[in-house]
Amino acid sequence: MSENWSAADAHAKSGFTIERLNVGAYTIPTDGPDGKEADGTLIWDSTTIVVVEAEAGGATGIGYTYADVATARLVESKLKEVVQGKDPFPVGALWRAQRDQLRNAGRPGTGMMAVSAVDAALWDLKAKLLGLPLHRLLGAFHEGVPIYGSGGFCNYPVERLVEQTAGWVEQGAPRIKIKTSRRPEQDPQRVAACRKAIGDEAALMTDANGALTRKEAVYWASRFRQEWGVVWLEEPVSSDDREGLRLVRDQGPPGLDIAAGEYGFILRDFFDLLQAGAVDCLQADVTRCGGITGLLQVAGLCSAHSLDLSAHCAPAISAHAFCAVERLRHVEYFHDHVRVEQLLFDGCLSPLQGRLTPDPARPGLGLELKRRDAERYRV
Repeated sequence: MSENWSAADAHAKSGFTIERLNVGAYTIPTDGPDGKEADGTLIWDSTTIVVVEAEAGGATGIGYTYADVATARLVESKLKEVVQGKDPFPVGALWRAQRDQLRNAGRPGTGMMAVSAVDAALWDLKAKLLGLPLHRLLGAFHEGVPIYGSGGFCNYPVERLVEQTAGWVEQGAPRIKIKTSRRPEQDPQRVAACRKAIGDEAALMTDANGALTRKEAVYWASRFRQEWGVVWLEEPVSSDDREGLRLVRDQGPPGLDIAAGEYGFILRDFFDLLQAGAVDCLQADVTRCGGITGLLQVAGLCSAHSLDLSAHCAPAISAHAFCAVERLRHVEYFHDHVRVEQLLFDGCLSPLQGRLTPDPARPGLGLELKRRDAERYRV
């Protein structure tokens, strides 16, 4: 009979104990025009990252999520008590204990983002204690993950849009994604300029962030594909509108994939998208969906539905975690997160030939927090 770990069991069985769980939140201003960035439905002037550090046996595991500072407070008030003092090796048992702890506080949204940060830190800690790169510990299907350059914000002047997208191609990214649909009347000029800047060899992708109605989405899906060869339309309508996503998928032109899933928090969110036939490619954010433990569950759903899974952002974690996803499509190399992670962490990976490939010589995620640099952004 296989052993069923409980939170109470997860103590002193590996010889290690989680001595401390520390959490900090850091807010970094954007570098967009007038200090702001915009997509189809939101304008923002900063990005907050919540960083969790788990310590055991002289090693420190790092995890994080992009979320409000309230997420850090939730880790302190609810999750620390079920993790500290436990054996770090049965990460699944600790994940379940955290999930159960949030039953009344609320799991979707902030709850699962808090769990995601802690879970990633525990996986990183376990890999470091074992002296293994994290992707190897997870049982990698792949040695690296293909990337696509992502940014192209709606408030960028065309000149900056062209500079950014062409720059990604020069760095070897074979796919480029821009934001659209905030002011749809401006999109023909913006998309055409990007198409010209990246040439015919690179794939062009778009993201409406749920800004369109169903009929508008069908119209723009056709134009994007036929006029500029766009191959990907992300969240043409809200990801909550599964019937609308299915409608755009069914009525859209051949060669254009409909994608959604970045706002999935619990497993049912992803199951419902797949059951509805709402997407051609599912997305998941490892810093939202319950961390690496949650991500592996989503990956199993994709395998069962014969559908690819694409990583939403957080490249420093996604580069390792998505190596363990059998139906891997690619990872979003997102301008904001690349910038934030390079500011705060040593050991971030750089793309090589359009891929992020974990260093087999660095245990865990290979990250270290730049404490002095990070302190100026602490909130």
